Formats: sequence, C-alpha cells, structure tokens
Amino acid sequence: MKKLLLGDEAIALGAINAGLSGVYAYPGTPSTEITEFIQNNPLAKERGVHSRWCTNEKTAMEAALGMSYAGKRALVCMKHVGMNVCADAFVNSAITGVKGGLVVLAADDPSMHSSQNEQDSRFYAKFALVPCFEPSNQQEAYDMMASAFEFSERIGEPVVLRVVTRLAHSRAAVEITEPVAEKPLSPSTDAWVLLPGIARRKYVALLEKQDAMKAASEESVYNKVESSSSKMGILACGIAYNYVKEAVGNEANLVKISQYPLPEDKIKALAAKCDCLMVIEDGQPVVEEMVKGLLGAGYPVKGRLTGDLPRTGELTPDSVAKALGKETGAVFAAAQNMAARPPQLCQGCGHRDVYTALNEVLASYPDHRVFGDIGCYTLGALPPFKSLSSCVDMGASITMAKGAADAGLFPAVAVIGDSTFTHSGMTGLLDAVNDKSNITVIISDNLTTGMTGGQDSAGTNKFEAICLGLGVEPEHVRVVVPLPKNMPEITKVIKEEIEYKGVSVIIPRRECIQTFARHARAKKQ
Repeated sequence: MKKLLLGDEAIALGAINAGLSGVYAYPGTPSTEITEFIQNNPLAKERGVHSRWCTNEKTAMEAALGMSYAGKRALVCMKHVGMNVCADAFVNSAITGVKGGLVVLAADDPSMHSSQNEQDSRFYAKFALVPCFEPSNQQEAYDMMASAFEFSERIGEPVVLRVVTRLAHSRAAVEITEPVAEKPLSPSTDAWVLLPGIARRKYVALLEKQDAMKAASEESVYNKVESSSSKMGILACGIAYNYVKEAVGNEANLVKISQYPLPEDKIKALAAKCDCLMVIEDGQPVVEEMVKGLLGAGYPVKGRLTGDLPRTGELTPDSVAKALGKETGAVFAAAQNMAARPPQLCQGCGHRDVYTALNEVLASYPDHRVFGDIGCYTLGALPPFKSLSSCVDMGASITMAKGAADAGLFPAVAVIGDSTFTHSGMTGLLDAVNDKSNITVIISDNLTTGMTGGQDSAGTNKFEAICLGLGVEPEHVRVVVPLPKNMPEITKVIKEEIEYKGVSVIIPRRECIQTFARHARAKKQ
C-alpha cells in the first residue's frame, strides 16, 4: 500500500509501524509535524503510544532515555537548535548505552527558514560517537525508522536520524509495511550510573563499538556506489543525492552517503579511480572536512569549503548543477518590482497590545533596553513596534536583562512567551530573584505555543504559582489583559513595576487569535 506523505509524516508512520511506544518532543520547525502525526494516528491512539509535548528538549531526551531503559522503543524529536538544549543528556546517553531502541530525530534548517543558525546535527552524532542516518527521500525516511531502531538495539546505542527542511516539508508516495508489535516491558538490569569509575569503563566500551558501526556503514543498503567513466567522483549526502541525479543522471562515479560513520572503504575506492572528489551535502561541510583528513592534503576535494558550492544556505538543483559543470540557467528567475512583505504579528494578536503599551511607557526612559526571546512575539523587533534590542536563544531574555542590570543598565526589561518561559526561562528568573536584580519581566501569555501552530504550553494556568514559588514578591506578580480598552491600566502597571527596585513579573494574558478562531469553529461543529 502506498501513501502520499510529508517527510515528517513518513518518519512518524515509520516509527509507529516499527513498534514505537513513546515520542518525546518540543515543537520546533521543521520537526513539529512528526509528533502531531503520532498524536492523531489511530494505531498510536489504540496502542496508547505516549505523545504529549515536553517542556523542553532536555526533558524530552531524558524521558525517551527512561523509556529505553524500560526496554521499549522511543523517539525524541527536535529541530537542530534543540540539540544544544538536550546535549548533556544526549552525549551521556552514548555512555550509558540504551536497551530499547532510541532514535534522536534532528531536523536541520539550512537557509534558516525559521531558525537562528544553520548548525548541522551530524556534528553532534560524530561528537557523541553514535551512528547517524540521513535519508535522501521520504521512502528512506520511512524505512530508516525500523532500521534505526533495530540497529540501536543491536549495538546498544542511540541513533541520530538527521533530516533537513526540504525533505521534512515535501511530499512523496511511500510504500507502507505492516506494523510490528511494541517491545515488552523489560527494564535494564545494568546500572546506568555515570560515576567517574563506571563512566570510564563505559566510554571504553563505546570506543570498542566504533569498528562495528563503521562496518555497518560499509554494508548499509543506504550507502551505495554508482559507477561511470567520469574522472570526477561525487559524494552525495542525504537529500543532495536527488540534486546530483537531476544534474548528471547516470554519468557519475558516486557514493551515496545516508548512514554514518563514513563508509571509508567505499570513499577510498572511489578516490582511487577519480582525479578529484566533489562533496555535495546540505548543511555544513561535515563530510568535506572528514574526507580531506581521510585522503590527505595532496588529494583534491571540492565542495563548500573550496567555493565550488555556496558556503551558506540550502542546496538547490541549480547550485549543484553549476558545481558539476552542468549549469543550465536558473529555473526560477528573481521576481521583479515586487514590494517586500516582511512577517508581522497577526491582526488582533495580544502581543501587539503589549508592545504598544511597552513602547508608550519606555518612551520616557531614553536609556531603556528590551531583551527579547524566541517566539512569534520576536516580530516585535520589526516595524511598526521595533521594541526589542536582542533575541539570542530560548530563555536568554531574562538572563540577558539580569546581566545588563548587573552592569547598571536601567530599565532592563525582558519579554518572553509562556512556552519559552517554561522551556528555559524559569532558571533565569530564579537567578534574578536570588540576586534581587532590578529587572522587569513580561511573560506574554497567549495560552499556547503559538509560533509552531498552537501546541499545548506546559505552564498554562500555572505562571503566577511558578513565579511565586521562585520567590518573586506576590505584590509584584501582576496580571493584565492586553486589549486596547485596557491600555491605561496596562501602561500604569508597566510604569509601576519598572520603578520597583527589584524583580517584578507582568503577565499579559489573552488567547492567541489563531487558536481562539480554531476553538470557535470547533464549537460550531
């Protein structure tokens, strides 16, 4: 049976049919649809597959590791920057090892369509010394879930599955297999206790597995060799394989790479019969750097580092064709005389009223700075509001405001969303409380995770209790309703809390206009 699926949906269905017992995730484009598909899948519902959203990627990774400890198959999903958040648990999971299959899905975003950077998650797999699968199409994305779970259990290590935006959000027909049963509950009998003496032994055991991982890559059906009379060899990684085939068809000597560690024997054999190698990979020059080291300085290796391919952004069929000497001209000409249409907050969004009030109050403080955070409210940095001075990473608004206040800046204001606050803002607020920092924190609560489509927010209806529990003085935890008619009250509260010499929290609360409309439609049905 075939189904037309997004890459994300193929991954999700592949996991379910491979006997998944739990998916743990924090929403982030381009990975969000994986968990949403599992949440709505009939078989996953029938089996009771765990699929609630987690507070952040670290808690997701740790919960998935716990399910693996219990002997069941677990999937943890995140976008690439989420790997930074879960890195402590992820790297250490390679030392503990796993029992039930554990797959870490990292959805990378070359060209930064909705992200702060272009980091490549293959570096994390190499860093942690664990295998990585990189599908070239939706069928492989589906098939690799069963392969990754089986391999994870066979070698006793987590496996990274790395996809990119173009694969995650495009559709193709996928041949579906029959689902297998979940693994039975069978908790590990080994101690996963990383005291230094134990960790040292387990690290040696991890190193001893590297030869088996390399052998598996050499034998993998996902790493294949294609031959021709061409004197240029090509290493085509993941989705880039499609662009290569579109450019040169069968006129290439190539190794398709979709399972790591690198199949070094295949690469050396290709290099021996070619004058040079071109590495074509979507993301950073991970393989290009490794191949340069593998073949030595005297062997010509081309790619992003040499300028034959663009150093930044995602690959395109045009950029790959040009690198291979098959340039035919751009398929899509640049639009002419088109006015730019930058993203903006929705009409009727409560964040708009927050920024309107904040700008009005701060106009009388010429030295003010507003430290922003990750969410749809980050658009407050753009016209017409132009309110924010910074936006660096999840949770940084509060801690940056604290640091600026420590340096003497006044007023220092932090704007953070409800989901981001529970993701990684609470610890920063505790630091500020413990230091009695002179900052004003605005938790703009729209009762959902708005930027990624309206998923549940972990702290809904708990923020006042959280702030009080962290030590904010009760009289300086203020709740307002961001509506134009309430502007006098909101500006008054902001002014009062800015003048308070300590930590104050203002919670403007009004439901996201998108989820409000969705809920209203649901009530009419």
